[in-house]
Amino acid sequence: MSELRDKNGLTEVEYLKTYDPGNWKTPSLTADICIVSYKDNEKRILMIRRGNHPYLGKWALPGGFSEEGERIEETAARELMEETGISMRSEDLTLVGIYSKPGRDPRGWTVSAAYLAVVDPDKVKPIAADDADDVGWFTIIRVQDSILLKNEKEVLTMEDLAFDHREIIADALKKV
Repeated sequence: MSELRDKNGLTEVEYLKTYDPGNWKTPSLTADICIVSYKDNEKRILMIRRGNHPYLGKWALPGGFSEEGERIEETAARELMEETGISMRSEDLTLVGIYSKPGRDPRGWTVSAAYLAVVDPDKVKPIAADDADDVGWFTIIRVQDSILLKNEKEVLTMEDLAFDHREIIADALKKV
């Protein structure tokens, strides 16, 4: 049986020898994680305060960039541990969606896989670490068609959040 050749007469091995991945611009791949809990009849979400640009000082979901050779689910679990100290198996994360809107990250073309996990807040003790300046639980309050996030110190509107995390949170809350 002869090897298959493309319209240029090349076998796959020949084609791959000349293929240059640099001819295609590629996005950065990130993971964002929605950690939701229920306590005292309140639904809460875990947020981090960003310690770096962009959006320095803004509240955001834990997350970050994927490393080469890493499955995106592993990225989510690793970033959750690095930023909050919460250990979670990647198998325990549920995909919320893929977020790729142009301009979603001012650093450039970034595509994020967002994940969700519902946890018992008495069994996790989040601690701000890595590039998170603070971490905390926010009670989710629905007011007509909008969502507010409230903790002991402040009340956030969805527009107060970094990146497109308002969209990710809205989609995640449809799943719980």
